[in-house]
Amino acid sequence: MVQPLTDCRAVIEPQAHVPCSAVPHISQGLAARSERAALIRRAFLLEYATLAWMAVEASVAIGSGVRAGSLSLFTFGLDSVIELASASVLLWRLVVELRRGAAFAETAERIAGRIAGVLLFGLAAYVVIAAGWKLASHSGQTFSWPGLAVTTLAIPVMYLLARRKIAVAEALGSRAMRADAVESITCGWLSLLVLAGLIVEALTGAWWVDAVASLGIVGFLVKEGREAWRSEACCADAD
Repeated sequence: MVQPLTDCRAVIEPQAHVPCSAVPHISQGLAARSERAALIRRAFLLEYATLAWMAVEASVAIGSGVRAGSLSLFTFGLDSVIELASASVLLWRLVVELRRGAAFAETAERIAGRIAGVLLFGLAAYVVIAAGWKLASHSGQTFSWPGLAVTTLAIPVMYLLARRKIAVAEALGSRAMRADAVESITCGWLSLLVLAGLIVEALTGAWWVDAVASLGIVGFLVKEGREAWRSEACCADAD
């Protein structure tokens, strides 16, 4: 006849000499680690989805922008490339942190943030120069159906991604993840601005709309650049 276990130490490991009072704490710790692991897996899935969408967004926006002679679409595509790199860095950061700890990951993110900031400031300067040239030369754009499609789809896609990233960031206590969610929100507003420019020019035929819309993008680029440059102030998360 099998005798019932009367010593809770045997439930954990024979002769482990773990006090009975420690069993609830061990169980809670395992549950917390399991829950956090599930959140990290969700973060990875969100970043993979971001990478997939940004690859499509960048290729379509840049291609259609070049064909239509649209500075706003072309700039939107280049911004998507930078955000694609940002999402890749965050994925790398999560992997590095799991393997080497938070300190090394934060250093890597700080360096990557400064690089992204420089690229965004450079893109903003390019847009100002190119928009000034288009205004001076009275150069317009031709309407782009692919550009209209990608900017229209980008609005709900970025909204959904941003909401889920914020939820995961709050659960993890991750400021880096929240900063990435803010970039998704910015991308959504940026796509709305480009979409409005496309529609207005299609309806009115005004040649200057593309250049003005492009100058409107500059504010978003500078804001993103400042946030990326100052990422060392917000990357000290509790992942």
